Amino acid sequence: MTTNPTEKKILSCGVIGAGWWACEAHLPALNAHPRAQITAVQKRSRDAAEKVARDFGATRACTTVEEMLAPGDLDAVIIASTPNMHFAQTKAALEAGLHVLIEKPMTLTAAEAEELWDLAESRNLRFLVSCPWHYTSHTIEAARLIREGALGELKMISVLMTNFLLGLYEGQSWEHTFSQETETAQNAAKPYLEPNRSSYSDPKVAGGGHVYCQISHVAALIDFLTGKAVHDVFARFDRGGTSVDVYNAINLTLDGGTLVSIASHGAPIHTDRQFELRIYGTRGMLLMELWKGTMEFHPASGKVVTYPPLAEDELYPMFAPARNLVDCALGLAPNGSPASHGVFAMGVIEAACESATTGLNVVRDLERNLVPL
Repeated sequence: MTTNPTEKKILSCGVIGAGWWACEAHLPALNAHPRAQITAVQKRSRDAAEKVARDFGATRACTTVEEMLAPGDLDAVIIASTPNMHFAQTKAALEAGLHVLIEKPMTLTAAEAEELWDLAESRNLRFLVSCPWHYTSHTIEAARLIREGALGELKMISVLMTNFLLGLYEGQSWEHTFSQETETAQNAAKPYLEPNRSSYSDPKVAGGGHVYCQISHVAALIDFLTGKAVHDVFARFDRGGTSVDVYNAINLTLDGGTLVSIASHGAPIHTDRQFELRIYGTRGMLLMELWKGTMEFHPASGKVVTYPPLAEDELYPMFAPARNLVDCALGLAPNGSPASHGVFAMGVIEAACESATTGLNVVRDLERNLVPL
């Protein structure tokens, strides 16, 4: 009998930037995976790193990436630090031969994201971007329908996406952001660790506001669903009285002429948030609401297919990216969210920021550089 060389292997994992989201999503996911071991965690404070290591069962507590990588005992790392740190930390991990899951937004520039993707490809390493919506049964089925031509020629995509993040963009405390008379649908409870005040409010740390934080999700999902390159981008932002963008209106044209409109912001009333996708082709349309877990396919025949609504824990499967990192690194599953989707998103983000600043349409040339029309 032939034995699979990965059959008994336990993946040795490190988490760089073991803060709010790592402690809410990635570390619990690794601890729950039977084939993963948390070998090291990194935070800038030694005391904080040691506390996280104790609480989540990590062998080593580190304060720098160099300290984490030096022993050579890791197979994979998760990059969960602030966006301004992603490029250097991920490059070091890839150059050390490690598989990587990187949080979104991937980097601060499209060129940095492309460099990381090219490096991972050249080293034959598994490289994932953390986009939980890529793992729901609805989005996987939607991508299949679109890619297999069930909608015909793709003509138009309309997106409305909101989330309860205004307080974070303002640099407010967790209590100020989420302690409302009406509980929010996500993260209302006080987390294990709160994000730093500057993590979302300082453009030098976060890159920007909503466009970096949430359009990174939306743009990556458009790439996941369609596989089409962006031809041009036109955008308008409103800061809502903060130092970063809060409201985004973005228009894209994809190769082949598909029109995409994105309306997104981080300041809905706390009673409800939306993630509506309306996807129109010449042979059918898809109607999706990701926060509410609903999807309908309306083919030209008129026989509507209504998919079973997702359970609450399936709406935003935040543990799925770390689980998939382990599985695909061990050869047990395909990469469900390749970092190429993050590269696409960074191209959209950078072009949208350029357009919002200059007032011009921005087109991407064949070398993926940005030039204004």
